[in-house]
Amino acid sequence: MLRFENLGKRYADRVIFEGLNYRAGAGCITLNDESGSGKTTLLGILAGSIPADQGDVWINGHLLRSGPKVKSAVAYIPDDCLPGSMQTGRAYLEQVALERDTTVSRDALELADRFGLTPHLEKRFEQMSFGTRKKICLTAAAIGGAKVIIADEPVAGLDAAARGVLVELFTELAKTRLVLFSSYDAAFTQACNAQTITFADLARNASQP
Repeated sequence: MLRFENLGKRYADRVIFEGLNYRAGAGCITLNDESGSGKTTLLGILAGSIPADQGDVWINGHLLRSGPKVKSAVAYIPDDCLPGSMQTGRAYLEQVALERDTTVSRDALELADRFGLTPHLEKRFEQMSFGTRKKICLTAAAIGGAKVIIADEPVAGLDAAARGVLVELFTELAKTRLVLFSSYDAAFTQACNAQTITFADLARNASQP
């Protein structure tokens, strides 16, 4: 579902990473490395929101940079979810559904309710807490048929009940999709039965044809 080869990124004279290779099918994977290693940058590149300086990313065998249709197969939850400060939660879910050629289903609304979002859907993002914004974006990730779900520190800002819902969500999605997230939370990673990878793994993982 996800493959990347020879990925590299630098800012001015600073090399963030280079020569990263990996491929993965359905399942749950966590990227766990030291702070400042470039996790957020790598996840942003894989989601198509940050350009790579070298290398390529494929989603389901299609180049990520080949167009918006391929990018719509990726659901991205950044660390601080703030799509539009004046946009309401419900409007954002509807926008995501439109981009993925579907509608906000009953399952999505039930997930939102399990996250405790029903009273907050008509609020604008600027009125929401950090945790509420995160839960809106996590709910949006489950809308439609995105094959790759990428999340940067998805449990940040979540209370215990929401963490439990997220474990169930990631576990279910990982049966047929790839869930790739960064986290320092060992208990959450274990609960999701996620495989852990580091930049050292990516650097020594030989690219395969």
